[in-house]
Amino acid sequence: MARYKPVDPHLSKLLPVRFSEQILPGTFEYALNWLVDHEIDLSVFDARYRNDETGASAYHPGVLLKVVLLGYARGLTSSRSIERACRENIVFMALSGDTAPQN
Repeated sequence: MARYKPVDPHLSKLLPVRFSEQILPGTFEYALNWLVDHEIDLSVFDARYRNDETGASAYHPGVLLKVVLLGYARGLTSSRSIERACRENIVFMALSGDTAPQN
């Protein structure tokens, strides 16, 4: 069984902002979040991770897919710009559960 980094959508940092309230119904981000969580079967990736006993936990494939698709939809095509958006943009933080994947 693959181990993934925990993702908490109800996390709030030092900011008076709740990440779960940043993804509003009717927006592209909401549709993307719902589709990746409920419609796309990502279980095929679980067999590829062999980190259940040793090794560091991995980023969940759903989180990575959400971040990359949102980045491409916003015109961010480089991994460094997507990484920066995960640290600086509140919508990216909310979709990734504040787990900023590193380049």
